[in-house]
Amino acid sequence: MYHRICMVSDFFFPNMGGVEEHIYNLSQCLLLRGHKVVMVTHSYGDRIGVRYMTNGLKVYYLPIRVFYNQCVLPTMICNIPLIRYVLVRERIDIIHGHSAFSALAHEAMLIGNLMGLKTVFTDHSLFGFADASAAITNKFIQITLSDCNHCICVSHTGKENTVLRAKVDSKRVSVIPNAVDTYSFTPDPSQRIKNQITVVVVSRLVYRKGVDLTAQIIGDLCSKYKEVCFLIAGDGPKRGLLEEIRERRGLQDRVTLLGSLEHSQVRNVLVKGDIFLNTSLTEAYCMAIVEAASCGLKVVSTRVGGIPEVLPEDLIYLTEPNVPSLLKGLEDCINDLKMGKVVCPYECNIRVRKYYNWKNITSRTEIVYKKVIQENTKTLGEHIHCYLTCNVWPFLLVVSLSFIILQFYEYMVPRKNIDIAQDFSHKYQKNVK
Repeated sequence: MYHRICMVSDFFFPNMGGVEEHIYNLSQCLLLRGHKVVMVTHSYGDRIGVRYMTNGLKVYYLPIRVFYNQCVLPTMICNIPLIRYVLVRERIDIIHGHSAFSALAHEAMLIGNLMGLKTVFTDHSLFGFADASAAITNKFIQITLSDCNHCICVSHTGKENTVLRAKVDSKRVSVIPNAVDTYSFTPDPSQRIKNQITVVVVSRLVYRKGVDLTAQIIGDLCSKYKEVCFLIAGDGPKRGLLEEIRERRGLQDRVTLLGSLEHSQVRNVLVKGDIFLNTSLTEAYCMAIVEAASCGLKVVSTRVGGIPEVLPEDLIYLTEPNVPSLLKGLEDCINDLKMGKVVCPYECNIRVRKYYNWKNITSRTEIVYKKVIQENTKTLGEHIHCYLTCNVWPFLLVVSLSFIILQFYEYMVPRKNIDIAQDFSHKYQKNVK
């Protein structure tokens, strides 16, 4: 069974991150399996309109301005004409939204539900329950998932978190992890510097990634081990803190800040290191540690969120999210390196390839698509009943207004007047040949 799938998220190329990589790789694999996949996101600078990527992946960069942190303003109704036009033109069957932070994904799923389409949502993050930001986001995702056909989480910890904060039936939530292209992230021990231990950090330099812990660790570890140096890739508001530590401790020759990198350059940085350090304070699934393990690095990471599920014990040193525990984990790792207690880098690559590969992830996602496409289409009353369960009654006004606007456009811009895009999936091309 082949589907027409619309991936929707505020986060996509040229922006870089784990969500963007996941959407791109999953889309490419679905295209190779013969499905039609289009991507809908907002404009990035002068990148507006329709663009094509590898294997004919069509990307709609809608002319919507960013409101905050690469997300559009969640109006829920202002973008109905654009989103409806794309869904009708591409004859979409399934809308697949990504990231709880993405307002565009929430909007598209609401519109898709009212148009009788099936919706799937992938949650990539963990959230708390105490602060105001988490409370608002949790209520927002509860509203969206109340009428979503199926939800996907990237770890079992993430599933528990989503079920609790969104109050969604656990039977409608599946766990499908991320994957890594192990053929791109291959080891190269010849790039490592002899008689030197290089600790690599690849991360956004923000508080959530534990950069404050990294800054303190740099000073303490460099003063104790003269052969240790740090190679840090990434950018963000906490970069100034790392620069301050480097200047204050006189570590200019031992701490290198590479700044923001293209994802294609990450492997060239990883292969230069012996140890990969991850100090995240919260993480549903850490893509970076899988890429590092694929390159043969020993991984030291905080034991938070879904990280303990990602790698087996002999490939990772798990610590508590505090400086003493992280230092102990790093020291244990350094001692093992000095004693030669290491797993062959190429064996690491083969093992990661077995654990996480996009072919397996795509097959499991297709099972979800097949399941939701067989579900009965809901009536307007059933949609409203689903939204009632989230106990945000004013949102029913938004749903009703969205439905009225859709009916208005069905009259003013009927589907027969919308130019239907040709399907050029691999299956279609094979039939043409």
